[in-house]
Amino acid sequence: MARRDGNPEFVQSLERGLAVISAFGPDAPEMTISEVAEATGTTRATARRFLLTLEQLGHVRSDGRKFSLTPDVLSLGYAYLSSLEWWQIAQPPMEDVVRELQESCSAAVLSGKEVIYVQRVTAATRIMSINLGIGTRLPAEATSLGRVLLSHKSPEVLDRYLSEITPKAYTDRTKLDPKEVREAIETARLKGYALVDQELETGLRSLAVPIYDRTGRILAALNVGTHAARTRLDEMTSRFLPVILEASRKITAQLPRQ
Repeated sequence: MARRDGNPEFVQSLERGLAVISAFGPDAPEMTISEVAEATGTTRATARRFLLTLEQLGHVRSDGRKFSLTPDVLSLGYAYLSSLEWWQIAQPPMEDVVRELQESCSAAVLSGKEVIYVQRVTAATRIMSINLGIGTRLPAEATSLGRVLLSHKSPEVLDRYLSEITPKAYTDRTKLDPKEVREAIETARLKGYALVDQELETGLRSLAVPIYDRTGRILAALNVGTHAARTRLDEMTSRFLPVILEASRKITAQLPRQ
């Protein structure tokens, strides 16, 4: 047992096992034992034990030298998604957004300092250089989804968040000053939506609104993105905003009462 923050119930071996799974990704789909050890900050012997255990459980496979994840690891994430009552409810309204706007629509929740995509309905046109899908993580402070979710945090939580991040310049429009980031989050709180113009990727404009449960508590954030060459900035609020707000309202209205 390791005492994380003085908690005698914290199991460090579980933390390390999850860290091994999380170490794999688009930049590292396959890794040797030594590479996993370096990525997770463990010894080679420790990394080897976790990899062999995960292999026996069916979550990892090996060609004798390199290890990679198997599709079975998706069951870990699906256990979470299948427990969300709003997840399936959100699908039809999101499909309506895509049909009307001809742009992709996504839903995300806050996970640490990032947003994690939990639902996505894609349009034919791809607007980002990276593939977005369920499980994709993006920096909360630079995304419309993240700013909406952060706008519902208490001042104390937001203060702590802003003190712990180091904003990265993804484009020449990215807000790097914590004061500017805070102002953008406060604007999202006051307006009820967040509009991000080419801060995460050049050419990408994104608009997000909250999804509430039936008690008025924020559940997730819903967004739609478009290319700047295709959609004027004023269109984001005049044409896109009513559509995505209606989708959010429909999701909330269909949620079961607590």
